[in-house]
Order: sequence, then structure tokens, then C-alpha cells
Amino acid sequence: MSQPFLVLVLVLYKPMNVVTDAQTNSFPNTPTKILWQQVWGLAALLAAITFSWIAYGFYQPKILARIGFVDLAIWLGIFQGLLGAIVEPVVGWFSDRILGRLGSRLPQVVVGVTLAGLIFVIASWLVEMQLAEEMRWIIPVMMTMWVIAMIIFRGPAIALLQGFAPTSKLPQANAILALVLAITSATSPILGLILKQIGASLTFILGAIALLIGSVLLWASMPRHLVTATSPEVSTTKLTTKSLVMYALPFVVGLGSGLEINLLLHILPRHLSQALGSLSVEYIQSAILLIAGLATLPLRSLFRSHKVTFGMGLGLAVIAGCLTLAVFSQNPVYSILVCAIASMALGFVLTNTIPLALAMVPSNQAGFGTGLYFGGNGMATAAIAALVVTQGEISPINGSLLSLFAMAITLISLWKKAQTSY
Repeated sequence: MSQPFLVLVLVLYKPMNVVTDAQTNSFPNTPTKILWQQVWGLAALLAAITFSWIAYGFYQPKILARIGFVDLAIWLGIFQGLLGAIVEPVVGWFSDRILGRLGSRLPQVVVGVTLAGLIFVIASWLVEMQLAEEMRWIIPVMMTMWVIAMIIFRGPAIALLQGFAPTSKLPQANAILALVLAITSATSPILGLILKQIGASLTFILGAIALLIGSVLLWASMPRHLVTATSPEVSTTKLTTKSLVMYALPFVVGLGSGLEINLLLHILPRHLSQALGSLSVEYIQSAILLIAGLATLPLRSLFRSHKVTFGMGLGLAVIAGCLTLAVFSQNPVYSILVCAIASMALGFVLTNTIPLALAMVPSNQAGFGTGLYFGGNGMATAAIAALVVTQGEISPINGSLLSLFAMAITLISLWKKAQTSY
């Protein structure tokens, strides 16, 4: 599976001293304007984490194949996607409890990022060792632990975006994160060439260093704030049929959008590569991500909090339409046009992803909401990976039908959310 399947991961880390005198780096009150310094600090860390994720995705199958786990290298990604579908909501729910008790999500973020960094360092040591036959299982276990460590702080970190911008301007703030995510991910083919030259051990060390640098940059951007009684209380909503349906909606939207994005990055680059006859699939994927990232800059001014549902629905509908149009012709000019339109539609989706996930649950359940959304994304990634493993290729016709299904369940969920309130 190609690198861009791994790029839609937003993570955040900020070093934290032991909490004394109730002092943390949290934002107990919603700001009245976008805190651009903090947004860019988060974006810097996002770039570092994206690099780390690319490094992991590049070397995971190579290392497993080298130690004799060829079949496991194929299926481990699927298992990890399913694991994320289960763990993400649980971790998000837990982070809301931590916020209610301590006034900060940082303890959980620190635990997750510390584990991820330690595993990177340990992995850099293990890959240079000649492990005995009966000890080889340590490597895939550590890889799975690394993914879990990333999950521990992904949702809680994303939920911190609420403290960086007023609700009405979340799409504008998130557009910067989407821009950095897309551009950094677009460098994957070039980074792959570099990582291949320096080797796995040094690559993992660089991943740990990138986490440290990103942490320092974010720390430097953050002012100090006192935790007050304004910290949100934990919701005690009873689980009824209605509430279960409402909590299922972010998961289904994450599933539908994840399916469409993965189909876009799998099918259209291959379609265009065949039409052109020469250009590499990975470089076309990078071009799509680059266009999508750049598109977030003009698109961000089009959306406010009440328009994120429309923006997400429109973006996914256009992507599904482009995947359907790809079935009808392999003319190079036609294929380039379809890819360009789909890339800009992906910009719509990236701009509205986080604000929508935060808007679909009460404000004091932001961690749970992002966990549900990215749990759905994990399920989608596992499903597409399973199709690629079992079929080798997803045909444009099958991709079109699957994207239309994904669009339908997403639009129904968005409509249901608009009709219902907690």
C-alpha cells in the first residue's frame, strides 16, 4: 500500500511540567479571535509527526519482510486500522474525563507521545540486532504498540484546536493544519528516497528528534494560563437509543469520508498514470495532496462553523462524482481535469474535517467526538487495505460504486445530525 494512505493523521504534543498550583497550558475559555501563534505551533508539530508517520510506513513492511514475517507485513496494517476503530473512541472518551478532572488533556498527550518516542528509539536499536528466531515477534508487537501510542494522543490533541479559535472560525484555523498536513505528506516520495539511503535505525532516531523539535516549537508558542472553574464538566448523558444513534453519526461520517479519500488516492493516480503512460503513481498522489493543501487557503474564507456540514458534503459529493467520471475515459487531458477537480474537492474535505468532528458532539465531549470520527477513518482504511490485499487492485467501476455508497451514508448521517439535537 502506498504512503499517502498513512498521511491523514493529525497529532499534537506539548511538554508539561508536573501540575502544581493548578497551572497548565490549557485554554479554559474560548478565545475571541484565532490564536495564530498557537495554530502555527501546532502546525509545526503536525509536520514533525507526519514525518514520523511516513518513516514508520516506509520501513514497517521492509523490516517485517526482512525478519520473515512477509504475510504479517501484508495484514498488520489492516489489523492496526481495525484496532484504531475500537481504541480511538475509548481514548477520546477517557481524555474528556481527564479534562473534566484536571482542566487539561495534556497528561494523556504526554503519555502517548512519550511512548511513541521511546518505541522509536528502541526500534532503532532492535533493527540493528540479529534477533533469535524465537524473539522475532517483538518487532511486530512494538509496531502495534507504536500505533496505539499515536492513538492515545491523536484525538485529545486534535480536540485542543477548540482552544485556539472561536467556534465560528475553526475552519479557518484548521485550514492551516490541513495545508501543512497535505504539503508534508506530499513530500513522501522524496522522503522515501532519503530514508532508503540513511537506513531504518537512523530514520527512527530522526523520527524521535522530530517529535522533540515539534514539541519545543509548540511549547514556545503557548502562553501560560490558570485552570479555573470554567473547565468543562464531564457529560453524564444517559445511553438511550437516541443518544447511541447520535454518537454513531460521527463514526459513520468518518467511515464515509475515509472511504472516499482512500479511494481517491488509490484509483485516480493509477487511472492518470495509465492515461499518461509514464508518470509514477506516487508522484501523482503527491500532486493531488499538494493541490488539496494549497486549495485550503482560498477555501478557508468560505466557511464558518454553520457551513462545515455543507462544505464536507459538497467535497465528498464532488470526489464521488470524479471517481465515477474516471470510469468513462482514459484521455490524458480528461483524466488530468478529473484529478484536478477531485484534488480541490479534497481541499474542501480537509478544511472542514476537524470542525465538523467537533461540531457533531457537545463541546465537553470534543475528545470523544474526534475519537469517533477518526475511529471511522481507521475502519475505512482497514476496509480499503483489505480490498487491495484480496483483489490486488480496486477497479474504477468498483471504486465508483463504493464511493457512491460512502457518499450516501455520509450525507444521510449529516442530514440526520442536522435534524436532531442532544
